[in-house]
Amino acid sequence: MPSPAISPVSAAAPLAAAPETERFRAYGSHHVDALTERFGIPQDIARSIRALATVLPFRVNEYVLTQLVDWESIPRDPIFQMVFPQRGMLPAEDERRLTGLLDDPGAKKELRRTVQRIRHRLNPHPSGQKQLNVPTVDGDAVPGLQHKYRETVLYFPGQGQTCHAYCTYCFRWAQFVGDAELRFAAPDPGGLIGYLGRHPEVHDVLVTGGDPMIMSTERLRGHIEPLLAVDSVRTVRIGTKSVAYWPQRFVTDPDADEVLRLFERVVASGRNLAVMMHFTHPRELETDLARRAVARIRATGALAYCQAPLVAHVNDDPAAWSALWRAELAVGAVPYYLFVERDTGPYEYFKVPLARAHEIFRAAYLTLPGLARTVRGPVMSATPGKVVVDGTTERHDGRYFQLRLLQARDPLLVGRPFLAHYDENAAWLSDLRLADDTPAEIATAVTGGPLGPVADESATTARFDEELAHA
Repeated sequence: MPSPAISPVSAAAPLAAAPETERFRAYGSHHVDALTERFGIPQDIARSIRALATVLPFRVNEYVLTQLVDWESIPRDPIFQMVFPQRGMLPAEDERRLTGLLDDPGAKKELRRTVQRIRHRLNPHPSGQKQLNVPTVDGDAVPGLQHKYRETVLYFPGQGQTCHAYCTYCFRWAQFVGDAELRFAAPDPGGLIGYLGRHPEVHDVLVTGGDPMIMSTERLRGHIEPLLAVDSVRTVRIGTKSVAYWPQRFVTDPDADEVLRLFERVVASGRNLAVMMHFTHPRELETDLARRAVARIRATGALAYCQAPLVAHVNDDPAAWSALWRAELAVGAVPYYLFVERDTGPYEYFKVPLARAHEIFRAAYLTLPGLARTVRGPVMSATPGKVVVDGTTERHDGRYFQLRLLQARDPLLVGRPFLAHYDENAAWLSDLRLADDTPAEIATAVTGGPLGPVADESATTARFDEELAHA
């Protein structure tokens, strides 16, 4: 008699010494005094945290506080920089203004106005997310969706628009500040399913946030399972920081096994399930819980990919990236992208010039074994698409950055190389001046771009056919 099939969830070996199930608890701006006393945060640093947390979202939890932050090394500790707002993230004048208003009990209304003004100066929706990425049906915007690339739709379930802890560098910081005008959120999957029915060219849905894994399994199932009835959807991706900030979600939470069974069901449907894990620093993969979480996710048949931005004060050195990518490979995850920090939020504090970014990427890449050289970078997720800095080159008329579109709003631009004048201080695509001989269609995409979530498919197909005819 053959042995019964064993679910990957039940087959996964138990923890050598299973920790007592820890209940998730988040700490926010109103806990700064308690955290200051508990962890010995110096008063001048705590004062900055209080002021900046009125503008930037602040959330942390017990696991991050006790397992990841090195309290002996603050404020320079990279995890402390990642989760606690720091002096310098806002202009000094703004911080002084906020501190003064906080000290005045009668200034609450003015404080709210000041906070709003500062937030709107921080470019809350970079790269045309609101103007270019939001799709429509019969002239009406579909809430909680973005459709930038032809084959891929981003889906923002309303109940998943928070995180276990907030990264200070997060380009989606505007999701978390309580302003409905700045937030992407879908109340239910109905709009997504209807949109997919009209767009069979979409075969990849990225469930994102916030963090979808903040939801209970029951709620997550309500957003994931309807996708399994859409034949054209072949890949479901889940973007998450939970493996770094709350690995208990997959190990000891009351519904940890249940969420892994949901993953199994997606895989059993014949689709790819890709869990896009966000690790920013190698320390996040040093705990037994984090490594165990990755193992349990992979045991379901899900694919594990890893990506993160290059950010000053956190990981702007080759050794950190080499250690991170090697740690990812060791747990069976695929190093995928090193992103350039986006031009939003406290961008001036975190940005790394493109020239330095490429030096860091190359120096780390050279240390990797072949199986880890899947990583691509440094990549700008900019208005025309994902633009990678491949290096620099010298011509008779000067030095240039070598750039290439890894992904593009216009599918025919994918893979196309182009040049921009070298600038050691440039940190984003908009800082660059294109070479005079840049192809017109690339120059248009980089400087203006199409006015729509994706390039018109009929026009793209016609251009593609024309190119084939002349090939």
